[in-house]
Amino acid sequence: MSDDKDFSAIWKTQKSLTEWLEDIRHADTEAIRQEDNDKRERLAVLHDIIGLPFDRPVQFTAIELAMPSPGFKKYLVEHGDNLCALRLIPQKEKLPKLRMRGKTVADAYEWFKTQNIKPEEYRVDFLGQEKVSRWATVFIVNKQGIVGEIIYGKHFQLTQGFHETDTPKVFRYDFKTWSIEPANDEALVHAQILAQYLRVANAKQRAEITEQLGGTFAHNYLEGYFETVDSEDFGTWFLDYSPTLGKMYAGANIHSNASADTALVHGQTGSPGKAEGVVILVTPEQLKNPKLEFPDGSVLVCHVTTPQYVPLMQKAAAIVTDQGGILSHAAIVARELKVPCIVGTGNATQVLKNGQRVTVDANTGTVV
Repeated sequence: MSDDKDFSAIWKTQKSLTEWLEDIRHADTEAIRQEDNDKRERLAVLHDIIGLPFDRPVQFTAIELAMPSPGFKKYLVEHGDNLCALRLIPQKEKLPKLRMRGKTVADAYEWFKTQNIKPEEYRVDFLGQEKVSRWATVFIVNKQGIVGEIIYGKHFQLTQGFHETDTPKVFRYDFKTWSIEPANDEALVHAQILAQYLRVANAKQRAEITEQLGGTFAHNYLEGYFETVDSEDFGTWFLDYSPTLGKMYAGANIHSNASADTALVHGQTGSPGKAEGVVILVTPEQLKNPKLEFPDGSVLVCHVTTPQYVPLMQKAAAIVTDQGGILSHAAIVARELKVPCIVGTGNATQVLKNGQRVTVDANTGTVV
């Protein structure tokens, strides 16, 4: 189908969360951008204090690549054939972070040379790129407990909400009982192992994390937003620790949404709230139509939201998607817009009809 090709094209051009927030003119965009740029420095502190494993980058200044310096030449000779992810980290406010992944170090260097940047304004991070992915997660730790998603495969499926071969499993821990939906013992064990990395029983270590990073704790678990990958190549790596995003989801639903037999569709809470409106189904192909009609207060129903949907998300009374995740970039943006959002229904675009008036209860994950 042509729509599937369009979805794929949009997915491949997904923006970073900071760019999503910039699109909605979020007041904290610059603070979040800076926090994103410094995330591996925070992870390094956690590694030094509690041994947290993370994707430690090999770092250069962009000037060293532009010269190139003897140190970078040596790195290129020794690691040129290694797969990598490359990040150009801005050293000045409001500059974009540039990135690519899945190429060799040598090819990444050729890509770097095509970028129209001022070398003195960027730092360069080379990160290891796994060949064989296993588990990937995104999750939140807060006063209520732990909630997140895990998928067997590539990590971007969770942040972007577009699932290629598997669907995410939602795991929860209320500091008493663990659960996972749909049931998967191996995935649950992996989530429990990750949680143990963040349980800091030593009071001195907690004090160090608080002093150096402003970290806060719930039941001795470090609070915040986290991303991880697990691969045959490198084992377990933490990719992100964001206190700010953790605070955005301070009220995240730790408990499972109750299914309702009378619901037309059922999914997970991306953004809480309840709203009523008329359904408008919008495909990626329809987004290209400048005459697309989407009245304020409509219920946006689509396969998965992408940055191209932001103007409609801002006008919508509620959002319902087939795919997507509870901590995907799109869900975070919906939450910041205070628009009720249900994700991962699997069949909303098939069941709901254009012009149908519905009530979207994102608190329970149901559309009736």
